[in-house]
Amino acid sequence: MSGSVGRVVGNPGPGDTVRVETAEGEVVGRAAFSPQSSIRARMWSFDPETTIDESTMVERIDAAVRRRRGLVPEGDAVRLVFAEADDLPGLVVDRYGDTVVVQCNTVGAERWRDALVASLADLPGVTCIVDRSDSDGRVREGLEPRSGIVFGSLPERVWAIEGDLRYLVDVEQGHKTGFYVDQRDSRALLASHCRGRRVLNVFGYTGSFSVVAARNGASSVTTIDSSGPALEIARRNAETNAVDVGELVEADAFVELRRLRDRRERFDVILLDPPKLASGTGHVEKASRAYKDLNLLAAKLLAPEGLLFTWSCSGAVTADLFQKIVAGAALDAGRALRIVERLGQPADHPVPLSFPEAEYLKGLVLRAD
Repeated sequence: MSGSVGRVVGNPGPGDTVRVETAEGEVVGRAAFSPQSSIRARMWSFDPETTIDESTMVERIDAAVRRRRGLVPEGDAVRLVFAEADDLPGLVVDRYGDTVVVQCNTVGAERWRDALVASLADLPGVTCIVDRSDSDGRVREGLEPRSGIVFGSLPERVWAIEGDLRYLVDVEQGHKTGFYVDQRDSRALLASHCRGRRVLNVFGYTGSFSVVAARNGASSVTTIDSSGPALEIARRNAETNAVDVGELVEADAFVELRRLRDRRERFDVILLDPPKLASGTGHVEKASRAYKDLNLLAAKLLAPEGLLFTWSCSGAVTADLFQKIVAGAALDAGRALRIVERLGQPADHPVPLSFPEAEYLKGLVLRAD
């Protein structure tokens, strides 16, 4: 953090590789310097002898791809690079078949962008690379948002394929890289809990959970999202997979959940997957109130013996804190809920033991009495 930096020697610029030393002069390693960020130095290596150059970026891309072999189906929807977890701070790369989507979120990743893109373009089968470096995090790094095609040409349609299901991905305008690859395992789990049940998908985005529910025998499906364009893709995803996802509701989730509560609606399975509500530790208190509100409303809508799938993707909200928030919501709702599953990130979102902060996604499956 910026407060941990005692002094800067010389005049390094944004993205420059610098040597990091302790106050006693012991060399810690080499890092990318970020003068405007609260994180002033993002470590490239804890080996001070490591050379950071274009060949380093190529080697790390290759290593990241190798790590995923055998863990997820090659060529389908997969996270190829997961930032610090793959020794490439600030770089996120998702692949959808022959299309790759890149996010450079730090000045260090930005410095080596051309080499990184060239390395990704050399991967077998890649015909298009889309740059979606337009997150809020870039602003905190002193970078302007940027997006566009940087290699090849975009196919008419881009698909995320999971098993026998296909999801249309809006890689140019959709959230993040266009699809939530990190919920792959949870979608697979949901498939075994839908038959004959009324399913409510809150913050449904492009409807992947809704398609899974409908394909696996749900008696009804309701999807809520504030984005009309996302729900239009959800409708198209339903048509593509020859299922009926029922009602698509364009509304603010907090408002719509209260409306459903007031109508005394009941659902057998509720999916509660909000966007990141805490972008940092300073937002945890406000986010906690929002998580509690959502889970309290969901608990009141849950039918007896129903299942609540609930998640937080806010890295600043720990798993312990999230469980306490949900417990408080259940208590206030007057519902007895029991944890039957814990949910997390799939294998292509690895968590190094040396960087536990990479474990951002946490979730619970709760069963009501």
